[in-house]
Amino acid sequence: MDKHIVITGANRGIGLEFCRQYSQQGYHVTAVVRQRSKELEALPVDIISDIDVSREADVMALAQQLQGRQIDILINNAGIFSNESLHDMDFTRIEAQLAVNAVAPVRVTYALQSLLTSGAKVAMVTSRMGSIADNSSGAYIGYRMSKAALNAAGVSLAHELKPKGVAVALLHPGFVQTQMVNFAGDIGPDEAASRLIQRIEALNLSNSGRFWHSNGDELPW
Repeated sequence: MDKHIVITGANRGIGLEFCRQYSQQGYHVTAVVRQRSKELEALPVDIISDIDVSREADVMALAQQLQGRQIDILINNAGIFSNESLHDMDFTRIEAQLAVNAVAPVRVTYALQSLLTSGAKVAMVTSRMGSIADNSSGAYIGYRMSKAALNAAGVSLAHELKPKGVAVALLHPGFVQTQMVNFAGDIGPDEAASRLIQRIEALNLSNSGRFWHSNGDELPW
């Protein structure tokens, strides 16, 4: 049976590149999105749309549609980004980032845990902006909070899933040219996805729960 990969936030950017590259490698890919894109529909992947991973009912519907299908790799990639500081504070945006970037990956992993068999892998696409030690500029309060919370959750999930034979990685893609950051960035989504796929390939139970840059460097908490 072909290995099955489930990717959230798959209609553009890094998620779309994950779909493209994994399908080219012969994997069976399920793309989970709120809205389809023409670029995604052009790929040989299964698409489950109308799923907002921050909504409990949507995640339950996703689990129902995947019922009975083993998952070999789960990539929690969906995320949102905005910038808040003491000079420009928006608590609604902060709460939204916490819901999508931190709580939703846990919700998805919880809902799909029965489909993760021994040897499966869970990748959390996080950010070095969630590193407290690496914060030298301030600002981006909601995004930093959400990714720090995701990192904490990822380590807990790594401990809890280890007896089941499931490994968890916390992965920073780099500063990637995507719509989320108005296409600023140092590398393209194709290179970021390629690097992240290498990190996922290297993931095992002995390095589960660690925080990696896509280039292979381990990042500080």
